[in-house]
Amino acid sequence: MAQEVRGVVAHAKGEPVSIETIVVPDPGPGEAVVAVQACGVCHTDLHYREGAINDDFPFLLGHEAAGRVESVGAGVTGVQPGDFVILNWRAVCGECRACRKGKPWYCFDTHNATQKMSLSDGTELSPALGIGAFAEKTLVAAGQATKVDDRARPEAAGLLGCGVMAGYGAATYTGGIERGDTVAVFGCGGVGCAAIAGASLAGARKVIAVDLDPKKLELARTFGATDAVDASAGDPVEAVRALTDGFGADVCIEAVGHPEVLRQAFFARDLAGTVVQVGVPNPTMTMPDIPMIEFFGRGGALKPSWYGDCLPTRDFPMLIDLYLSGRFDLDAFVTETIALDEVEAAFHKMERGEVLRSVVTI
Repeated sequence: MAQEVRGVVAHAKGEPVSIETIVVPDPGPGEAVVAVQACGVCHTDLHYREGAINDDFPFLLGHEAAGRVESVGAGVTGVQPGDFVILNWRAVCGECRACRKGKPWYCFDTHNATQKMSLSDGTELSPALGIGAFAEKTLVAAGQATKVDDRARPEAAGLLGCGVMAGYGAATYTGGIERGDTVAVFGCGGVGCAAIAGASLAGARKVIAVDLDPKKLELARTFGATDAVDASAGDPVEAVRALTDGFGADVCIEAVGHPEVLRQAFFARDLAGTVVQVGVPNPTMTMPDIPMIEFFGRGGALKPSWYGDCLPTRDFPMLIDLYLSGRFDLDAFVTETIALDEVEAAFHKMERGEVLRSVVTI
């Protein structure tokens, strides 16, 4: 029988979100209903509210979440009722050309639930990133629920569902950071600090945090940054070069999503170095003006990072194990815990740069 729960809905572009009654159907074949315990407030949810992703309003927001599986549909074998899971928006299909090549982290046909959740009047909802977890319960494709050790705090574990995984993966998978590398991370919000933590865990000998906000730079040091560059006080490219014997960093990670910051990252890398863009730009932005001779002459690689090139079934349990052993401090990303009706206020805190993550607890 379908259930009625509370959820956070964005009805129209730029309008404040509201708490609505959401109808969650019983899971069909390949689907699961998850009782959400915690969900982070991510910039992507704000992008949905602002109409910067698409205009399929109304949206059921929230996607960076952890909870318990309540029920599963026919044919589901990967999870069962009672499992503690982290939700992901890249449930690989196992059949597309990327999956057949043995590279499922590039899957081109990821799964979402087939059925729709709705408002009580029958209006169908578009769940953010196919999840919609600012709700007491949500319906997902079973492959979007990854079982992990239930000793983990939901508030911390859920952050692997998007921002922390994106940053960690940008460093370790997309960036391919190796022991002894020098790394510069441009933008020290939640994603950037996760990239810093990933670079430190990978054995980078120097991890340079770059930001305009001294408070964020101070916080970046707690995640493993060895040096900090205040981009408001001078040319960050020259500062990164000065900290790397004049050469530039082996890997530069752009975690802002802005053309000028990408340009800085490009010129702050060493010859044959790698630039990783994990910051999400808005649809109106274009590539920075970089002379082709510079692109050609510097060699190396420019690499976008989509969800940190992660594979949830591999990475979520591993990172939770690191967390439980005290080697990866997920708790440090949680600035505050809030209720469902405080999401709109959390968006404004995020815009002002006051938090790494506000986390809704249910």
